[in-house]
Amino acid sequence: MANSKYSGAPVKAVSAGIENKEIKKDKEIYSDEKNYVEFSDEEIKRVIDDFGRATELSLKAGYDGIEIHGANNYLLQQFFSKHTNKRTDDWGGSLEKRMKFPLAVVDACCKIRDKYNKPEFIIGYRLSPEEPFEDGITMTETMKLIRELIKKPIQFIHLSEKNYFQETRRGEGKGIPRLKVIHDEIKGKVALIGLGGLYTAEDFNKALKSGYSDFIGTGRASMLNKDLGILLKEGKCDKINLKLDPDHPEKYSIPDFLWNMCLQNQSWLPPVQNK
Repeated sequence: MANSKYSGAPVKAVSAGIENKEIKKDKEIYSDEKNYVEFSDEEIKRVIDDFGRATELSLKAGYDGIEIHGANNYLLQQFFSKHTNKRTDDWGGSLEKRMKFPLAVVDACCKIRDKYNKPEFIIGYRLSPEEPFEDGITMTETMKLIRELIKKPIQFIHLSEKNYFQETRRGEGKGIPRLKVIHDEIKGKVALIGLGGLYTAEDFNKALKSGYSDFIGTGRASMLNKDLGILLKEGKCDKINLKLDPDHPEKYSIPDFLWNMCLQNQSWLPPVQNK
């Protein structure tokens, strides 16, 4: 996901020679290079330590916790997916070896919490449950990762989806909403956060009543409405904006760079009026 235009360094990846069009959605941000430099064993271990160091800095800064980002095509997902992980060493090949990096990152973060004796410090893991590629992540693989994650002393799992009620494409639980499959497996051992395509009070209430998750998150709706929580709490549902007004950027707290991306009408960002 890196771009040497910004870093001045070669782009590192889980495997050399991979090409993932999903990863390179926007050439202004992501690398347009096809020949990545593969992480060495030593570099992988250093990155794991870096996650621990980031946890330590967050703890010292007074944060309540961290979320480990194992979703949306970023590094942990790249190691977990055989679509991007073409390694033949201890970090790739079998599912167990592909899980090794993300689980080691979790362990490194939890170790820091133990070091400072801060059991109240929250640690969670965000994941993308499936990939559309033929050799991409299946729900069967995700469930195996989740069964390992809930053995760890983490507090929540956060599912990244475009649709809260999206059903499993293939593998374990096919045809059943992904959140329900995971919620039934977790059985309250950790909290489950779900989100995706929820904008109105009706949307949020429907999600709450489903019982598929313990918490409900929102991204796009809160970008459209700076005061979303207040509007929902006070029942001012008619005031909730459902689309971005491209002529009035002052209504939102969206930085210029992200605002320009929104106007491109990308599916992972808020819908835009008249597009």
